[in-house]
Amino acid sequence: MKRIVTFLFALLMMNTLEAQRLTERQKGLAACACLMAQGNMERLEPAVCMALDNGVTINELKEAFSQLYAYTGFPRSLNALGVLNKVLEGKASRQSSWQEGKPWTRPAEWDDAKKAYELGTKNQTQLSGRPFNYDFCPQDDYYLKSHLFGDIFASDQLSHADREIVTVAALSGLEGVAPQLAAHKQGAVNMGNSQELVDELCAWLDNEGYTLHSKFPKGVANVNYAQYFIGDSFVAPINPANLGEKETTVMPIVNVTFEPGCRNNWHIHHGAHQVLICVSGKGWYQEWGKAPIALHPGVVIDIPEGVKHWHGAQKDSWFQHYTTHVKTGGEESNEWLEPVTDEVYNKLK
Repeated sequence: MKRIVTFLFALLMMNTLEAQRLTERQKGLAACACLMAQGNMERLEPAVCMALDNGVTINELKEAFSQLYAYTGFPRSLNALGVLNKVLEGKASRQSSWQEGKPWTRPAEWDDAKKAYELGTKNQTQLSGRPFNYDFCPQDDYYLKSHLFGDIFASDQLSHADREIVTVAALSGLEGVAPQLAAHKQGAVNMGNSQELVDELCAWLDNEGYTLHSKFPKGVANVNYAQYFIGDSFVAPINPANLGEKETTVMPIVNVTFEPGCRNNWHIHHGAHQVLICVSGKGWYQEWGKAPIALHPGVVIDIPEGVKHWHGAQKDSWFQHYTTHVKTGGEESNEWLEPVTDEVYNKLK
């Protein structure tokens, strides 16, 4: 048992950054950008409040959501600005710590197309690390230089380093944009961020459940047990090759991935106790008659045989845990019981 936990912790630590470099302000910008890109307006509203609490100004959020139209489209940009406006009109807008920020001013480059193009060419060259000319499609080449890296980057609301944090976070939340994400991760370094900070940004988005690009496998749809889950889950068997001699009491290890809001039914393990090692995102664990326990990377839960319980993701986060069972004697089985109702689940905080 000790060896199995040591092995799984070694895997976890290989994927955990030792030092925190991201500021709370940068995390606020990143969270809002990622959720805006995903079109998740329900989760964006509390993220906006969190960002404003942590030092992002109102005008900086306006600028971030405006810039991202170039990556996510006007509909999601306008929807995100609508969420920001809703937050500011609500009761929470009376938070004394929230700052308007420096007034927005019209960039001079907007009145001189040549200057905008020259500025954009300079910015794009810095971001790319070399001159970049998209001769295959001159229209896009012009839009990139004159508008995205010219008109948009001309505003002084966000630094170039912050703009790339916003862009990397947004692209991290989208599917099918791996080449662009890779380019902007390098571009974020070229624009003034450290490589360590960019790596931490991507890891933080995963660990907080905004994205699921973790180094732990997601696996395939958990179709065999789908009837015992609310929401979608995925399973990936793990082969602990480094364990050495055969562990006769330890059953197979599986990485289970839960989408936000997904949880399994109440259930009981017979003939074995279950071990959960949390590796990514945020989740919940609860035993019958006891208070729920919040789960995050590094938490280990040892579930005694015969205890009624459930576990799964928090409603605003992806979640992954490794799981295995240790035999205690007798016939091994799972006794699946009633679902965790929305009424119970939605009260968890």
